[in-house]
Amino acid sequence: MPLLYFRNVSFANDGKDILRNVSFVADAGDFISIVGPSGSGKSTLLRLCGHLISPTTGNIFYKGVNMTGYSPTELRKNISYCSQTPYLFGNNVKDNLEFPFSIRNIPFNESRVKELFSLFNIPPVFLNSDVQNLSGGEKQRISLIRTLLFLPEVLLLDEVTSALDAENTRMAEDAISSLNKGGITVLWITHDPEQSQKYANKIITLEAGEIKSLEVLK
Repeated sequence: MPLLYFRNVSFANDGKDILRNVSFVADAGDFISIVGPSGSGKSTLLRLCGHLISPTTGNIFYKGVNMTGYSPTELRKNISYCSQTPYLFGNNVKDNLEFPFSIRNIPFNESRVKELFSLFNIPPVFLNSDVQNLSGGEKQRISLIRTLLFLPEVLLLDEVTSALDAENTRMAEDAISSLNKGGITVLWITHDPEQSQKYANKIITLEAGEIKSLEVLK
């Protein structure tokens, strides 16, 4: 049974077609790169995967059940989305990293946070940093760490390395690849041709809202 299954999915906004008749399967353990020109519908596709928006027509199934049959809160614990433009709230970094624990009614686990800080080369004192003073790359790493505090079954990543330098990009790629090898299904958007093929076993190419090709690499 596919983990995610898009069946004839279309999405329109303000009368404009963003995606048209999209069908594909993501199996457990897949690492799928989503590529294509700007405006081709890549981010919309990823948001549909996370049930952040609903199809105009067609159906999306998760573990064989239509996504509309799940509680959105429970679904998003299993399918995590990290956007290209990170949104941080509250006053400091800790406010953001406490949130995933609070919605699960679990005490804040500072050791888990420090474990991920180490993975992404962030010093522990960063926990109390003012979010208004963070660089774009720092915000992107904190957003990714927030997403990874509780490991999902499906990880949706929208150009999450776009604001990172080469060293931090490599660290993020290594972490994501390791999670995939551990069984997490990854769908990520990238504009980097080399990055798109580096870890993926499938590449979906979107053009003008339609799947131009679906390439199986391995």
